[in-house]
Amino acid sequence: MTTPAIRIQGLTKDFSVGMRGLKLRAVDGLNLEVGDNEILGLLGPNGSGKSTTIKIILGLLQASVGECQIYGKPSHTVDARRSVGFLPEAPYFYRYLSGRELIRFYARVCGVPRSQIKEQVDSVIELVGMTEATHRRVGTYSKGMLQRIGLAQALVHDPQLVILDEPTAGVDPLGSAAIAEIIRELKRRGKTILLSSHLLAQIEGLCDRVAILHRGKLVREGRVDDLVQDQHTESLVVEGLSPAGRAAVEQAITAEGGRLCRVEKPRLSLDALFLKEVQQQEAVRSDSTDTVEQGGKHD
Repeated sequence: MTTPAIRIQGLTKDFSVGMRGLKLRAVDGLNLEVGDNEILGLLGPNGSGKSTTIKIILGLLQASVGECQIYGKPSHTVDARRSVGFLPEAPYFYRYLSGRELIRFYARVCGVPRSQIKEQVDSVIELVGMTEATHRRVGTYSKGMLQRIGLAQALVHDPQLVILDEPTAGVDPLGSAAIAEIIRELKRRGKTILLSSHLLAQIEGLCDRVAILHRGKLVREGRVDDLVQDQHTESLVVEGLSPAGRAAVEQAITAEGGRLCRVEKPRLSLDALFLKEVQQQEAVRSDSTDTVEQGGKHD
């Protein structure tokens, strides 16, 4: 049996509030497993315990009750954390360093052997699509570039488990799509990803399973397809049906004991529509540029 990437058992975390010894329970009896080479989405409203859970996994907080393991090792130990890469929601980086200098710094902090640093740095910079910008100071980066360089620092030591807290917060749809593709590539490379996000469409498109927290408790868990599927209805998608044919279909449904609830057109998500339109315009612009350049060469 494969050891899960993360195993949380009976996890409870209380915080002291005020001077009278009152307790605030941030996580309440949480049991959760994340399988190896799985993308799990951690969902919940503000105050649901997501950030506290992540901090306990990272060893930044100690549980009041229960335990957390990373690949079978207690999560608070240094040995367990060697296999973890982390991108916080609002990372702060040294603004005066270039992107490459920043990643080299984190490679050394994370214990990458000196002989492998250049290779590792080049590899993660290429993976996140920042090759052309690594000579620039981090202080000049856009939000999307900061998130991608943040991904690079989380990956430079080649961790098996990657924890991402709101990786696309404040990033435009094109940047979000690029980061989502990087996450898919990590899964193809055998990595395990724990992803916390408020963007439900992104979670639905990326994750194998989701876990929903509310007031510190796990209220729902399972595969995305199983959770979002309505077991009581079915959709029939048809094309080119005449009015008479549609009437016949409705009659057949009634005759078989069914009830036609609604007729609707298939819809794209707004994210998909936006990306389609922008990418089409970029393609047209690219073709126009190529034509102008070719014309210039003939002159």
